[in-house]
Amino acid sequence: MSIFVKPIMRLVNEFSKLPGVGKRTATRYAYKVIEMTDADVESLILAIRDVKENVHYCDACGNFTEKDTCEICTTRSENIICVVKDPKDVATIEKMQTYRGVYHVLHGTINPLANISPNDIKIRELLARIKDTTEEVIIALSPDVEGDATSMYINRLLKPLGVKVTRLAQGISIGQDIEFADEVTLAKAMIDRKEL
Repeated sequence: MSIFVKPIMRLVNEFSKLPGVGKRTATRYAYKVIEMTDADVESLILAIRDVKENVHYCDACGNFTEKDTCEICTTRSENIICVVKDPKDVATIEKMQTYRGVYHVLHGTINPLANISPNDIKIRELLARIKDTTEEVIIALSPDVEGDATSMYINRLLKPLGVKVTRLAQGISIGQDIEFADEVTLAKAMIDRKEL
């Protein structure tokens, strides 16, 4: 017999599906929703619906946007391209407020154990973005096995094109996701990046 009534249990189960949300936190969220005003609940529902209906990937870089092409791609020079794993990594690097190039989101990294090959991520799209005016490609992937494998693979493809390829300096701990790096560490890693 459950201690929750069915609607509460259903809400707890839905919240538990979110990353980093265990049963205890999901239960607190469910109780909070019960305590919210009808207007606050409606606002939450509208915010979730708005994100699902209006946010999609940028045609150029793969970052989140409401338009066909994101603001970063439409306002910045493509001379420098920063390659990241996920759109959340774009937000993390943008917090530094020092990088002025564009991004390319791979939407994953090479991971043979999970059956993710170079064809499963946006490497072909990156190659298509390289032009004569491209001065540098910065690889800003987490320093883990998958990030290293992807970085080396991209480096091998870009070197023959005469493009300078750099990677963030190791100011970021081995195995740490870029998403969780603080702005100072990330800024230092960006400044001290090395050519591959």
